[in-house]
Amino acid sequence: MDSVQSPDWPAAPPGALAANSAAARYGGPTPTPPSIGRATAPPPPPPPTAHAAAPAPPPYRPPAATPATTGTHRATPPIPVKILVAGGFGVGKTTTVGSISEIAPLTTEAEMTTAGIGVDDPGQRSGKTTTTVAMDFGCVTIDRSLKLYLFGTPGQTRFGFMWDDLARGALGALVVVDSARLDDCYPAIDFFERSGLPFVVGVNAFDGRLAHDLGAIRWALAIGEHVPLVQFDARDRLSVRDALLVVLDRALDRATREKRA
Repeated sequence: MDSVQSPDWPAAPPGALAANSAAARYGGPTPTPPSIGRATAPPPPPPPTAHAAAPAPPPYRPPAATPATTGTHRATPPIPVKILVAGGFGVGKTTTVGSISEIAPLTTEAEMTTAGIGVDDPGQRSGKTTTTVAMDFGCVTIDRSLKLYLFGTPGQTRFGFMWDDLARGALGALVVVDSARLDDCYPAIDFFERSGLPFVVGVNAFDGRLAHDLGAIRWALAIGEHVPLVQFDARDRLSVRDALLVVLDRALDRATREKRA
């Protein structure tokens, strides 16, 4: 069948677009075919308009880990120093540890019963109703280089077997004395004199006063001048601190002399 061509559609020359093509009918530019074997550059993006949306933020990237610096100075932990708080029954050992400890002190208090009447005598001025049956424990930091660990011993003679264990590793001791009951502190002083552990005698000022002056107490205890004798109040934190500093000074003096020898 012969083809029919409308007279409104002129014949296209060879190699040209037909008159009824989209480009010819709507006036669009004639596309240029890409060169074979060569990529063409993408068309440039259109210029932004006032209503164009803001560009999306870049994706999140976690910060790179900083490598550890070698040779970083680390804080040196304080040196632990073990101190005993010893003495007779009811002289204020538990109160001494509790008044200066920076932590809740560990106590092993037990209620006193009628079985202890005539055996455990806390004295007429004391309202003591409990007694230490093992030990007391507390600690206090002196400075960045020194920390004291306080171990309170039981005062009754029947618990004396624990003193050797508690004294192991200690550098010094504070022997607490009640000036009204000096005879109760003799066993403690005898123990530290035999063991050779440096100690300081601290006279606890009950009700803020002493029954005897310090000179008479030194004579009654028969301790030499090389043993420090101080007065303190077991209820006062600063007073206990001063007494413990004397113990530290005594222990340091002995360590220095032994090192020189």
